[in-house]
Amino acid sequence: MATPAKFLLSATAPAQFPPPGLPEVAFLGRSNVGKSTLLNTLIGRKMAFTSNTPGRTQAVNFFEIDGRMLFVDLPGYGFAKAPKSVSRGWQEVIDSYLLDDRKCLKLCVLLLDSRRGWMEIDIQLKEWLEFHQRPYMVVATKVDKLNQKEKNASQKAIRERYPSGSLLWFSGLSGQGVKEIWQTIWKTTAQ
Repeated sequence: MATPAKFLLSATAPAQFPPPGLPEVAFLGRSNVGKSTLLNTLIGRKMAFTSNTPGRTQAVNFFEIDGRMLFVDLPGYGFAKAPKSVSRGWQEVIDSYLLDDRKCLKLCVLLLDSRRGWMEIDIQLKEWLEFHQRPYMVVATKVDKLNQKEKNASQKAIRERYPSGSLLWFSGLSGQGVKEIWQTIWKTTAQ
């Protein structure tokens, strides 16, 4: 069943961000990690553009969810098929959003590809979120591409750098993890 949702706007500069209001949940991760797939699965219909080409999301996209919160789809970091000057611009917009004194930002969802685990750029983002005291949870994506042995090894490797805190597994194909991710989002945004 689809969650009532509507696309609000795409911002390419901080002046375009909507004024603070509803609680916000930001989705962050490397290019092509599955942010848009996760958003579409949580919403129950295709609203965020998905692509096999890294770097398709080139703006900060805001979606209003059930009139109760905003989902914020941030451009992927790392490899993207875009000129360096353009990807630097994305980074500035991401930094502006996360550094803005947005008291309405209640949760950051840090996505990791379960097949790759922590990469240096993910670790830097995790440490940045902790330094700036931004609440976050980790979602391991593309879990359907792992067998049980690989999943166990992936979980162990992810937990080495993230020993406690919410770690959820997500599959866009099977919907695994959707209920648990929603439960964490509702619990966090209700506070």
